[in-house]
Amino acid sequence: MVRANGAVSLRELARVVQTSEVTVRRDVRALEAEGLLDRRHGGAVLPGGFTRESGFPQKSHLATAEKTAIADLAASLVEEGEAVVVGAGTTTQELARRLARIPGLTVVTNSLLVAQALAHANRVEVVMTGGTLRGSNYALVGSGAEQSLQGLRVTRAFLSGSGLTAERGLSTSNMLSASVDRALVQAAAEVVVLADHTKLGTDTMFQTVPTDLISRLVTDEPPAHDDRAATELQALADQGVQIAVAGGVGGAGGAGSVGGSSAGAGAGAGSGSVGGAGGSGGEAHQAGRQSRRDVPLPGQRRTHAAGPGPGQGPGSGGPGSQLRSAAASLAAQEPGERARVADLRRR
Repeated sequence: MVRANGAVSLRELARVVQTSEVTVRRDVRALEAEGLLDRRHGGAVLPGGFTRESGFPQKSHLATAEKTAIADLAASLVEEGEAVVVGAGTTTQELARRLARIPGLTVVTNSLLVAQALAHANRVEVVMTGGTLRGSNYALVGSGAEQSLQGLRVTRAFLSGSGLTAERGLSTSNMLSASVDRALVQAAAEVVVLADHTKLGTDTMFQTVPTDLISRLVTDEPPAHDDRAATELQALADQGVQIAVAGGVGGAGGAGSVGGSSAGAGAGAGSGSVGGAGGSGGEAHQAGRQSRRDVPLPGQRRTHAAGPGPGQGPGSGGPGSQLRSAAASLAAQEPGERARVADLRRR
């Protein structure tokens, strides 16, 4: 199947061979050890290491639930009336579908698919770069795209890529795409990377955003067995990247930080290391905004902040101020006190 299609998802493999994804994942690891394929993006691709890039049709069917959860959470970071940059990719396309519900936006993009998702949005202005069309991912690249971004300034850029490591940051397999992404970064005051857990720890040929320029990472919760992704998340947090984790794929809770547990906003609550991400339309946007969590910077105690109380909307005291305040109060509790409270609850 990989030889025929170039890429295949674990979910599709499990359906075809009528077994569990756990079994498929184990067999894919064995095939990778023999050099017959590479594990990528919640599935497998033909071997190619740093230089091979899957086409859009293949990538669009991989890790779809994770991309949806990430897009829901990322959209909650955007305020009405903002000007943002959205790069090319399947995850950013999902984000664009949600940005269409936020009025007063100006979205600058080099992606035809992002522009298409926003084409009929009311009160959303779409600005496209120039450039040469790259058919494999429907993106405009080259000197024309880069020159059209000169002198531009927006609040934040949302970018995706082929791999993300703490050592090199975000990377991609194509030189032209990397060059345009670097120009998009220069236009933004803040850089937000959207990457599902399968891209964590993966390094590809061309660096697009070094780690020290990444303000925030929006990702999904790595599976319990994925030590590589968990280790990479910790390394990114140690370098000062704020990490928002959209967990509970298909659930209705909120977002969480690495470790601990989080109560979801709105329709449900997540459990384990992160909460869920769900909802639809404006409700999902608002619930995601209220339940946003960040991994603390190095030296800070890792805790979960409570959501805003009555009358404390997202705009009170600046974005995220209530979350930081709540996190500080929780951090003030000694571990022993939290343990005693948990013990009393069990009794």
